[in-house]
Amino acid sequence: MIPFFGAQTISVFGLFTIQVWGTLLALGYGTATYIAYRRAKKLGLNPEHVVSVAGWIFIAAMLGSRLFHVFVYEPGYYLANPLAILDFRRPGYAITGGFIGAIIAFSFFVRHHRLNWIAYADTLAWGIPWGCGIGRLGCFLIHDHPGTLSHSILAVKYPDGQGRHDLGLYLSLIGFAMGVLFLILNRKPRPPGFWAVLFFLIDGIARIGLDYLRVVDVRYFGWTPAQWVSAGVVAFCVGWFINNSRKTLRAK
Repeated sequence: MIPFFGAQTISVFGLFTIQVWGTLLALGYGTATYIAYRRAKKLGLNPEHVVSVAGWIFIAAMLGSRLFHVFVYEPGYYLANPLAILDFRRPGYAITGGFIGAIIAFSFFVRHHRLNWIAYADTLAWGIPWGCGIGRLGCFLIHDHPGTLSHSILAVKYPDGQGRHDLGLYLSLIGFAMGVLFLILNRKPRPPGFWAVLFFLIDGIARIGLDYLRVVDVRYFGWTPAQWVSAGVVAFCVGWFINNSRKTLRAK
């Protein structure tokens, strides 16, 4: 069992204080952008477009994650306290909404610049697993996703003495594992769209499964909002792989 450790903030030589979650989120995002930048150069795409769209995606993802949380997770509170929506220091960001915002911003960007949607989506998808791995370490260190009781070797022993699943840790490990998987699968050519679809397939399956372990989360008809959205995403991804396999068989 993993001992409970972590912090909301860290003092740097007593000179200033940094927020753990925000810092790791920024580090993860920067890492993901850098990996996608290098991938674009390797594939002959314009790496400057990757940097530009990453900036727009960051803004849209933060806004989308905030609004998704406001309207799906705590609509009653924010209806009574509408000004709190604009207080971005207040906890309340849902990565599901972040992905929705990111996809919208990305789609507008590639259409405006008349870029190859699938090629750039695959390129960005290469960096996202590593970004999630690093960023989710922030969730783990502030322990904002406690799970159900567990005696698992990966369970965290919380201050009350009980072991719990910590979803921040699990999502971080899944992100790093996905990044390694991408490197292994890259040994042979893959069809356009493969990397983006594979990322969302694995992420969707992981979210559906892990959300059953959540202790605190709003649920609709027994499922969390992330599970409902992920179910639709997984269905689309499975359909894509089936359709692509049929095309491959016809071509042989």
